[in-house]
Amino acid sequence: MAAYDRLYVAYLYYFNELRDYFECHEVMEELWLEEGRSPLYQGLLQIAVGLYHHANGNVSGSIKLFCAGLDKLAPYPANSLGIDLGRLIEESKLYVTKLHRIEEEPFAPYDLTIHLIDPELVELLEEMKQHPPQHDEEEGSHD
Repeated sequence: MAAYDRLYVAYLYYFNELRDYFECHEVMEELWLEEGRSPLYQGLLQIAVGLYHHANGNVSGSIKLFCAGLDKLAPYPANSLGIDLGRLIEESKLYVTKLHRIEEEPFAPYDLTIHLIDPELVELLEEMKQHPPQHDEEEGSHD
């Protein structure tokens, strides 16, 4: 039942459940490096970092990361890695459009949701919610 890497499930957990885009970046970067630097993983990582930058007031950095992520995700099918990638791309494009107009029409950062379409992935995410991932430094401390 391990069609999806645990780091990928952790990325989705941090993205959809905790809305912790910095931690999304951390786990996805690890997976990206392990899996041979896939543009698909890098694009997902960059979308999360785009959200992170906007939440921290870095609009130009947010636009840059969103655009880089969208460029990497564009060639992939709408249904990739058990998620509705097409929907994430469309919602990210809308976010970038709003960022370009933020001077005229300010808006607060808001979360995007990655919609899961594979029941197996939904089940893996539910399991992770029951047993959240531990940070590396916490795993090593068994007194």
